[in-house]
Amino acid sequence: MTPIRVLLADDQALLRATFRLLLEATPDLEVVGEASTGAEAVRLAREALADLVLMDIRMPDMDGIEATRRITADESLAGVRVLILTTFENDDLVLGALRAGASGFLGKGVEPGALIEAIRTVAAGEQLLSPAATRAVIASVLDRPEPRDRAAVPGMAELTEREREITTLVAAGLSNTEIAARLFISPATAKTHVNRAMMKTGARDRAQLVYLAYEAGLAEVPPSR
Repeated sequence: MTPIRVLLADDQALLRATFRLLLEATPDLEVVGEASTGAEAVRLAREALADLVLMDIRMPDMDGIEATRRITADESLAGVRVLILTTFENDDLVLGALRAGASGFLGKGVEPGALIEAIRTVAAGEQLLSPAATRAVIASVLDRPEPRDRAAVPGMAELTEREREITTLVAAGLSNTEIAARLFISPATAKTHVNRAMMKTGARDRAQLVYLAYEAGLAEVPPSR
């Protein structure tokens, strides 16, 4: 099995060293570089041929959101995923990271095992949002005074009825296997519909599709408890 190549981007050397120890003790993960600034993360993402960047937000020179935007906008880095790992999980940062193209968002208080699974999940092209990040996306919908407009999201109006249904389930956090069970289709068929929805909307991955689903009003905001 080819290991997942991970680039660590954090301005705190101690944290980078801790993450390196954790990841290098995992057979299917390989640390291919360390960056202490956002600009360095962008450069090393190219040079180190990383599969995934574990990105902090608060860094000197260039913050993690701008670094994420530059990485995801670079066609030569089309396969690189960005997993944001930060102390700050407020609404603006979460939404900024998702708009920039981040595939996942976790708080630094995450358990080591959960972090490793998150890296595997994001590297495989799935979305990964912490509960706080998910609440931030929902809050942005609830706080918006204007109604959500499907036509305002490019490509969303072009989705077939089945693609819209599946996009809604993706936004609810269901995996392809869970979607398949819900709709009595095969996981491969579910994946095909998800990929088509991503292609039509221009979503880089499932995390972007989740965000766009809320933007377009396809995803239902869960009732408060």
